[in-house]
Amino acid sequence: MEHYKTKLLPLILLFCLIHLELGQAQKPDINTINQQLRKLEKENYLSGVVLIAKNGHPIYKEAFGFANRADSIRNKTSTKFNLASMNKMFTAMAVMQLVEAGKISLQDKVGKYLTDYPNRSVADSVTVHDLLTHTSGMGNFWAEHDKLAKEKFKSVADYLPLFVDQKLTFAPGSNFLYSNSGYMVLGLIIEKITGKSYFDFVKENIYKPAKMMETDAFELDEAIPNLAIGYTMSLEKPGQWKNNIFSNVAKGTPAGGGYSTADDLLKFANALQNNVLLNKKNTELYTSGKVKYREGMYGYGIIENKINGNRIIGHTGGHFGIANELMIFPDLGYTVVILTNGEVENYWEISNLIKKEIGGSTSAIDNFFIPRMS
Repeated sequence: MEHYKTKLLPLILLFCLIHLELGQAQKPDINTINQQLRKLEKENYLSGVVLIAKNGHPIYKEAFGFANRADSIRNKTSTKFNLASMNKMFTAMAVMQLVEAGKISLQDKVGKYLTDYPNRSVADSVTVHDLLTHTSGMGNFWAEHDKLAKEKFKSVADYLPLFVDQKLTFAPGSNFLYSNSGYMVLGLIIEKITGKSYFDFVKENIYKPAKMMETDAFELDEAIPNLAIGYTMSLEKPGQWKNNIFSNVAKGTPAGGGYSTADDLLKFANALQNNVLLNKKNTELYTSGKVKYREGMYGYGIIENKINGNRIIGHTGGHFGIANELMIFPDLGYTVVILTNGEVENYWEISNLIKKEIGGSTSAIDNFFIPRMS
């Protein structure tokens, strides 16, 4: 028996060493990340905040660039950034909370809850599941919104005339089309069922339980402190910056446009993983991919991808002067928040760099960096 143990011991040690090396390969090199981000700030106008957490606690959190370029006011790690479509995570979470409470069924049609919804083809054929997964056939309202005075759009219902008469582009459930209009309808359903404004409901049932005290759909014609302005390079005047104030929504919506901080988004990720906002069963339902989306799968307001076999869940957000991402690596214990208020190229560089440092190389990541090395 002793002889058997002696022979087995080297195998056990070898297994432990392999396991240790694999664990070390998944540990990001914070110095490498910081050096590259500072280089992007110096050479490519990186502006934003990047946070990396391990097991729910920050191991890296730095601010770059300017919240207000005109007055040279720098970003802080506590600065609030426009989330763009990242708000869809909160809208879908609110819907799933109502599912968990037995007030919504995912397979019910829109018309069950919005009995007077004017577009009967939507009311009679589109399900809550279709809206959550962008398989409703509904489109977007941006073209109409851009023609009008944006300060007129403060409530969810204000947006309805912009898209309510649009025809479905395909039979619900038969295809995928990213739809901001669909998420506005989800906001209307939340309001109808709860008797509260969408904004009050998510604040009371998501932001407060998760302790996200700096997150809200702020009205931008008010003086809101510590807000980052988004910037893009002017095409008409090379070398000049343009802000995104007149290309944005005046107040956040169920489809996007609210504001949050890196710390608050980490709090959301922690609350999600600890089943604070939903029970375990519904958390899994919320975060699991349902339909093909780019290189991954779209769930209920959450995008699910895999890198070298490890899951990444979260959501991106982008608009003029906005490029963000929440990445949760549940298998590896990491959470990443990227919030930028400048040109999108820096976001892509950061996202791929951190994915490589945490999850390892893939052909897609390596191909992204090849042109930069040549």
